[in-house]
Amino acid sequence: MSSAASHDSDTSGLDDFLCFAVYSANLAFGRAYKPILEALGLTSYTQFIAIVALSEQDTQSVGSLGEKLFLESNTLTPILKKLEALGYVRRRRDPADERQVLVSLTAEGRGIRERARGMSLWDAGGLGDESTSVQQAVVRLRDNLLRTVHGQHAA
Repeated sequence: MSSAASHDSDTSGLDDFLCFAVYSANLAFGRAYKPILEALGLTSYTQFIAIVALSEQDTQSVGSLGEKLFLESNTLTPILKKLEALGYVRRRRDPADERQVLVSLTAEGRGIRERARGMSLWDAGGLGDESTSVQQAVVRLRDNLLRTVHGQHAA
């Protein structure tokens, strides 16, 4: 039986779906990271990765940030509003193009990122020495999926 046939959606159990394994691992990461995020004053991992992305490149458009985080603006905007209410980011209209909203970290937001550097999200994942190889495999999976979605063959 071919690999594709052995993973037919009519005969496979839930645990046989790669997409379910990735989805449920994402939920498990959320639970594992919860104490670390709470210690930082954050309520979601998406808040954290928004701060990380802004620490890598501050003052960027909501659209650009959304592309980096794989989030639509209608999903990202409430996250940014919450971070703004917490005092971690500042949102403002781009003076060069009023249609664009720029977002940047405040000093408090940069402080959150610095505090997070001392907390080990790697350890919270429970993979130990395998963390790097698993992360690289998941990145390859994501990139292959994106190439497939865009009509290109996986490398």
